[in-house]
Amino acid sequence: MPLDTSTYNLALLRLDGRRWNELRRMHAQISTQPTADGSSYLEMGNTKVICTVAGPAEGRRTGGGGGTGGDANATVQVEIGIAGFSGVDRKRRGRGDKRTLAMQMTIANAFSNTLFTHLYPHSTILITLHVLSQDGSLLAACLNAATLALIDAGAPMSDYIAACTSGSTSSYSSNDEAADPLLDLNGTEEQELPFLTVGTLGAGEKVSVLVMESRVQATRLEGMLAVGVDGCKQVKEILDQVVRRHGKRILEGVKI
Repeated sequence: MPLDTSTYNLALLRLDGRRWNELRRMHAQISTQPTADGSSYLEMGNTKVICTVAGPAEGRRTGGGGGTGGDANATVQVEIGIAGFSGVDRKRRGRGDKRTLAMQMTIANAFSNTLFTHLYPHSTILITLHVLSQDGSLLAACLNAATLALIDAGAPMSDYIAACTSGSTSSYSSNDEAADPLLDLNGTEEQELPFLTVGTLGAGEKVSVLVMESRVQATRLEGMLAVGVDGCKQVKEILDQVVRRHGKRILEGVKI
């Protein structure tokens, strides 16, 4: 079917044909690993992530991975493995990679504040993420995949964490005050444009994760954040549909 250009100028379309406020195709499944307490598989565009959850289990003390918590609460630990073939440069990242460690700590902090960790003292919840393909929105994809895996594991939490990225159509050096915001950046756009990753709690506007690693004029930040929060609401609806479909299949399977 040809693209209808009667109401939208082709010059305003992005490289992949999306409008400024459109998400990429998002596909997700839960209970993909039968041996894990909880598991999920998620695609955001060409970014693909597998997540498994182990626990709550008896606490263990390890030196690697991001982790938060205390003796009175469960400790949330996150381990991220990025495949060497996941990116264009085929670079293999070790366990001591700074970017990977920062992502682990961000995810651990986010879920430590969302999970009811006080119900499981002296225990550990281990979230393991395997990145199979990278094409932008990596942190957001990891957060969304971890949310689904924790729901599959039955871990009590206050609400979903739904995440996405938003950016600006102009770089910091161009100093363009009229730059428009963009939703859900792909890998090529992230290399060229300033962007942030935002995660909200449930369908509301309570921000639980906000990470920005690039420079941008302060006047553009409010618009980027507003577009990101609106995108998180769309992502939350998609995650909710995945959980409801899975629950419906389970109910149909136990009917006599």
